[in-house]
Amino acid sequence: MIRELVIASSNSGKIREFQRFFSSYGIDIVSQGEWGIEDAEESGATFLENALIKARHASTLSGKAALGDDSGLCVPSLGGAPGIYSARYAGRHGDDAANNAKLLAALKGQTDRRAFFVCTIAYFAHGEDPLPVIANGIWKGEILDAPRGGNGFGYDPLFRPAGLDKSAAQLCTAEKDRHSHRGRAVRAFMTAYAKHREQTL
Repeated sequence: MIRELVIASSNSGKIREFQRFFSSYGIDIVSQGEWGIEDAEESGATFLENALIKARHASTLSGKAALGDDSGLCVPSLGGAPGIYSARYAGRHGDDAANNAKLLAALKGQTDRRAFFVCTIAYFAHGEDPLPVIANGIWKGEILDAPRGGNGFGYDPLFRPAGLDKSAAQLCTAEKDRHSHRGRAVRAFMTAYAKHREQTL
């Protein structure tokens, strides 16, 4: 059973979310930064490829079990953009304000504002693990005309989840965790991991 996981990320918001999610399973989360590990180069063409690259990188350098995720926002009317480039959509990695501004500009005059968040998780028991555990989470919604709310991070202020009348940045922590793509991916991962153990141990 997993007791500790190295998270292959330097994103503080993402790390906090993983700490909340996994604490309910009794799993301690350690960021790769605590091991002096820098971000891997995200050279993949898909969420899955990047998640695998990150997880293998963190597991190899730490010598511990590691979990990498790649996540982003996909807008069908923009051909799936920003997609795997969500964190660096406007050029500089992690510039939320610029990314949001670019997304609004790209959707100006667009009537189809459907969107969905994606989170793909990859777990490596060790750096040479030949059978990583994979899980996905998807959160459907639409892009608002202007930002709303001050919670969350990334595109949360612009994303209105399907079935709700407020943005992701207006949700309380518990509500966001219940609905979000990352929360869904973690729950799917724990189910997949349990099945993986049954089949391989």
